[in-house]
Amino acid sequence: MNILFIGDIVGRPGRRILTEHLGTIRTGLAVDFCIGNAENAAGGSGLTPDAAEELFRAGVDVLTNGDHVWQKKEILPLMEKSPRLLRPANLSPLALGRGWCVFTIPSGAAIGVLNLQGRIFMRPVDCPFRVADAILPEMSGQARIIIVDMHAEATAEKVAMGWHLDGRVSAVLGTHTHIQTADEQILPGGTAYITDVGMTGPYDSVIGRRKDRVLEAMLTQMPKVFDVAKGDVRLSAVLVAVDPASGRAQGIRRIHLREGEML
Repeated sequence: MNILFIGDIVGRPGRRILTEHLGTIRTGLAVDFCIGNAENAAGGSGLTPDAAEELFRAGVDVLTNGDHVWQKKEILPLMEKSPRLLRPANLSPLALGRGWCVFTIPSGAAIGVLNLQGRIFMRPVDCPFRVADAILPEMSGQARIIIVDMHAEATAEKVAMGWHLDGRVSAVLGTHTHIQTADEQILPGGTAYITDVGMTGPYDSVIGRRKDRVLEAMLTQMPKVFDVAKGDVRLSAVLVAVDPASGRAQGIRRIHLREGEML
């Protein structure tokens, strides 16, 4: 079984390249299930219902989020009612929405998705390690295949989560830093791991934002509006092959495509 995970989708450019290429990618790679991180999909920070629906129509099955999940308040009603839209599970238990879900695909296989957020250099949240430990028994009772989006700043925290969950989930896939790492691997217990899936959006930028605005802010230490950049749009993702009987990962492949490129 092939599961495609798309890295942080940034603004209109990220949504555009995904809409233009995802159908071909799903067919060409025989993708059974697709997850995308959408916390930056609307204006570069947050998510709106229209942007979410655009990504669902393009072929994404589940959208995960991160620390910018509440940036656009209009997402609240959809977050509350849609099982396909997740927020980090280790936010306050009083927060709207859900942090994990289990879906049954046409083949009959059940796939669980768990969204976590790190704590190092991030806004305060509950411990992602303990929250994962509390949730996984229920998830594993419903699905053998479990994919974890570990949305975190610190490399060490993501690596630690990979080892913590090795053998208990099918994949731990890092998001948030927007830079695709080259450390994809299958851990000894059968869990696929990568520190960061990368960014789907404009690369003529500073992690998706206009270079001039970011540089001016860094040089002057004055506040600036970080508009989404437009040039050199690329799609970053990973394809994880999973044995549906055991839930163990059999392979993980990085994908990094410019507009117009073929697989």
